[in-house]
Amino acid sequence: MKIAGLASNRGRNLRHIADAAPGGAELSVVLTNREHAPVLEAATERRIPTEVVERDEGESRESHERRIVDRLAGYDFDLVCLDGYMRVLTDEFLDAAPTTLNVHPSLLPAFPGMDAHEQVLDAGARTTGCTVHVATEEVDAGPIVTQEPVPVYEGDDADALKDRVLHEAEFTAYPRAVRWFAEDRVTVERDGDDTPVNVTVEGDVGGDFPERRFVSEERADTLRYGENPHQDAALYVDDGCEEASVVDAPQLNPGAKGMGYNNYNDADAALNLVKEFDEPAAAVIKHTNPAGCATSDTLADAYDRALRTDAKSAFGGIVAVNRECDADTADAIVDSFKEVVVAPGYTDSALDVLREKKNLRVLDVGPLGEGDERFSERFTEKPVVGGRLVQERDRQSPSPADLDVVTEREPTDEQVETMLFAWKTLKHVKSNGILFATGTETVGVGMGQVSRVDAVTLAAMKAEKDADGKSAEGAVMASDAFFPFPDAIEEAAEAGIEAVIQPGGSVNDEDVIAAADEHDMAMAFTGSRCFRHD
Repeated sequence: MKIAGLASNRGRNLRHIADAAPGGAELSVVLTNREHAPVLEAATERRIPTEVVERDEGESRESHERRIVDRLAGYDFDLVCLDGYMRVLTDEFLDAAPTTLNVHPSLLPAFPGMDAHEQVLDAGARTTGCTVHVATEEVDAGPIVTQEPVPVYEGDDADALKDRVLHEAEFTAYPRAVRWFAEDRVTVERDGDDTPVNVTVEGDVGGDFPERRFVSEERADTLRYGENPHQDAALYVDDGCEEASVVDAPQLNPGAKGMGYNNYNDADAALNLVKEFDEPAAAVIKHTNPAGCATSDTLADAYDRALRTDAKSAFGGIVAVNRECDADTADAIVDSFKEVVVAPGYTDSALDVLREKKNLRVLDVGPLGEGDERFSERFTEKPVVGGRLVQERDRQSPSPADLDVVTEREPTDEQVETMLFAWKTLKHVKSNGILFATGTETVGVGMGQVSRVDAVTLAAMKAEKDADGKSAEGAVMASDAFFPFPDAIEEAAEAGIEAVIQPGGSVNDEDVIAAADEHDMAMAFTGSRCFRHD
């Protein structure tokens, strides 16, 4: 796609398009009607040919445009992009040139004309933006290709709005429109007089992963700092979220410090883990990883079993439970230093206990719901520089029937129960992740390793050194991805592991299964992995 750009001043959109090259588009020429327009220097720096065609005094618009068309005739271009071109084009140019796009700094048809930002402010609008449209003789009235919104804030003036619309809207929408043309996705429908009347874009659809996304969230709080004290941070809330979350959970210990960035991150991880279970469950989280997790007949016992996985690492951690927190559980929680407690409610006696700890944040997230209601938000997001990754949440929850036993030894019913518990917990462990469990409680966790066998070694070490009253002997091992070699199985056998749950799918599966058979282990494949990279 070759572009002819027309600008009267700085041409910042044209410069941005030249640098971004959306869809591989390139500027063949930049033409201006002002001899000293700053866009000329910017184009020269980018080695883009330039032309200056000023309008002579008394010259008609049509005559001026004929000279522009003649000057452009020596260049190859498929699209014309206007950027602050301060002349209203007539059919003299528009009929001779390919499709011509313009960008206007408002959401047309609202606020057309030269003073769009002033109109927006005078009208008290709370949202403005930009419109990329096909240029016609009627100013700001051609069919719309795409638009991009931006908020209007209290205290904004026209200069502030102009800057925000340029950088947050025009720099997004104009390259998008050019990319669509470069990908041959745009159809411009014309009437009998060849005037553009409508635009359709192939593939500009909605659905789970729509072509375009607009995200609007309100700032709920300015946090004390981010991950580290030198980083500023804020919390934004999605008012449309119906799932129980820590974002808008009231803090029930009035004397405690406010939640920080890390507190919210860890509390969210802890809550998401205990949502996995129907039975009373407790989890202790440190740096978004489970230091321990367990289910039991009572909440207090579940917390005790979770804590005894690694009480040392649990110091200063975050606790989440999936039942109303009672006094027995609260007594156990405050027995050692914790930063945050998350629960779907508290008894009065539990609150009395928890409030004795001055800086313990006590969050009430409200009812968790039943079954899939607990994970009603289907997608998760991760910002990356220059964009955002969006994916479905990992809501897999295998049943015994989903397991494919691949070894000579069959797992017992108790081992199958442990496998399924371990898998649900492992989903919340950073990759590479390995988890040892017995019954429905963790024994050792090896998280965030770049080598899977090192993750096994770490889980075994944690089980031996830090687990209180627990042992890897006879335990089940869960792996979030397949074992590429038998070495991890050898390491697990040395630790005393008797059963394994893993995805399978390695080219060396036969060797791994043979190693398990050699050590009389039971092994089941899930057929799907549960990586967690962030």
